[in-house]
Amino acid sequence: MRCVLALGLCALLGACISSPSITGIAPLQPEIASGLTPKTDVVTRRSAVAAANPLATQAGFDVLKAGGSAVDAAIAVQMVLGLVEPQSSGIGGGAFLLHSTAGEGVLAAPRLQAFDGRETAPAAATEDLLLNAEGKPLAFHAAAVGGRSVGTPGVLRMLAQAHLQHGKLPWAQLFEPAISLARQGFAISPRLHALLKADAFLRLDPTARAYFYQPNGEPHAIGHVLRNPELAAVLQRIALEGVPAFYSGDIAEAMVRKVQQHPSNPGRLAMSDLANYQARERIPLCFDHAALSRVYRVCGFPPPSSGAIAMGQILGMLQHTPASLMPSPVDTVDGAPDPRWLHLYNEATRLAFADRAQYVADPDFVSGPGGEWQSLLAPAYLRDRAKLIRPTAMPQASPGVPVRAQGSSFAPMAEQPEYGTSHISIVDGQGNALAMTTTIEDAFGARQMVKGFLLNNELTDFSFAPRDPQGRAVANRVQPNKRARSSMSPTLVFDKATGQLVMSVGSPGGAMLIHFTAKTLYGVLNWSLSPQQAIALPNFGSVGGPLVLEGGRFAPATLAALRERGQEVREQALTSGLQAVVRQSSNQTTSWVSGADPRREGSVLGE
Repeated sequence: MRCVLALGLCALLGACISSPSITGIAPLQPEIASGLTPKTDVVTRRSAVAAANPLATQAGFDVLKAGGSAVDAAIAVQMVLGLVEPQSSGIGGGAFLLHSTAGEGVLAAPRLQAFDGRETAPAAATEDLLLNAEGKPLAFHAAAVGGRSVGTPGVLRMLAQAHLQHGKLPWAQLFEPAISLARQGFAISPRLHALLKADAFLRLDPTARAYFYQPNGEPHAIGHVLRNPELAAVLQRIALEGVPAFYSGDIAEAMVRKVQQHPSNPGRLAMSDLANYQARERIPLCFDHAALSRVYRVCGFPPPSSGAIAMGQILGMLQHTPASLMPSPVDTVDGAPDPRWLHLYNEATRLAFADRAQYVADPDFVSGPGGEWQSLLAPAYLRDRAKLIRPTAMPQASPGVPVRAQGSSFAPMAEQPEYGTSHISIVDGQGNALAMTTTIEDAFGARQMVKGFLLNNELTDFSFAPRDPQGRAVANRVQPNKRARSSMSPTLVFDKATGQLVMSVGSPGGAMLIHFTAKTLYGVLNWSLSPQQAIALPNFGSVGGPLVLEGGRFAPATLAALRERGQEVREQALTSGLQAVVRQSSNQTTSWVSGADPRREGSVLGE
């Protein structure tokens, strides 16, 4: 059976996958489009939970009603998401959690923390991990499918660390909704069914095939009740014994065996990697953003995330252009951003992504320019970078030098496919808030199922090519125990003058999620849109190649105007999964206005 599976995988990879171009690629999306469902803003008074699946949202809301904190609710949401949205996240993956503890008094500053549960490369990993026998980068799925791409999962250790500091309810209680659903079953949604049908690799894993598919290879029908007693048993043990039950013993042994004994693409995950994994608490990365006569403090995740730096650079450069003088999308014919604004945004993006490729990697291995990541957000540096933006597209966007007389010895990372994720935004009744983005990377991760959950393929977020032709190392290359660079961009926004929380936002979507999140930030802060209006705006962005516009959402005149400015423009599905919670104050009362992406199954609940 193992030989047959190996031949099947090799044949399928050989027939379907060719090595991607490493320059000028369009951003592939981790999950296929499955339609649009119109949604409206949800207004609540005390609390709000916005998550990617109604069952997960309900679990988080029930925890809040029981007296739980925002962190408690996030744990319940994550456990249910791993069951009902297994393509996007789960206990076999990782996450970034940005948490704000409400200050006491109107002007009291909140305490802000960044909890890093990013997966790490195994201790036995080497920088040639993602190269073939000829020393060339593997095709994406040749690397991703199997054991080779599996990093040490981090989400559970991170959630336990956050719960230790901010949890109110017992750890075990937070697992009850997911355990109950796993035992009793849940109905397969149209989106999960569509993803199962479209995926070419998940069926190759016997365990996943037996769970998700019928004997004829077709996925179970929409509405079919899917039960997962194996996952229920795993969650029960983690609930009662804590995270050591996952990182040691028979559950850990099963993960390692699955990775190391894959028939055609084994990996290097070891028991010691799981035993030694540590979540990190990092210093959030914040920048000022002026909009509509108000200054906001926008806070995101530092490296290994590239999201906050990229968004801060893009928004910072736009402030030195005529962007603010251009009409809001609600004033345009097609309800999309003005092509002049899109041109400015994309040129700023190209400059930001050039810096991203040059500098950003795991801060335990690489330092920011001049020894600090904030140098990439220095106002003077962004003002100088903005001078490169012209009325027509620049021929090439090169990385800048934030600290004069100190360049980088690293080679820039070539563009390559990047996938991933699900997002959760929560505000509890005490005013504590979080933004948490969670992932197993590609849809269905490494397509390896163990004891009812899927393993990640996070190592494909490293640069496949560890060095350039001159032999210079890429900052984001594979190294033992290293965290891969991520695009995950959980974001909290505050009023700079008062310190008051204004917004929690984030999205899945591979490298494009940086743009999905930035679009929503700009829509709410600069264009005074409601969260649902901002989320529903057409998606757009670039990862360094062409400017990609959400298919069917932009007028032909917009495309023509962009091409006249020298932009290479493509249209395709851009399947964001945004969640946003925004403070609304009037007549000395506060409420929360929340939105969930119409492109996915997300929902909002609150009191």
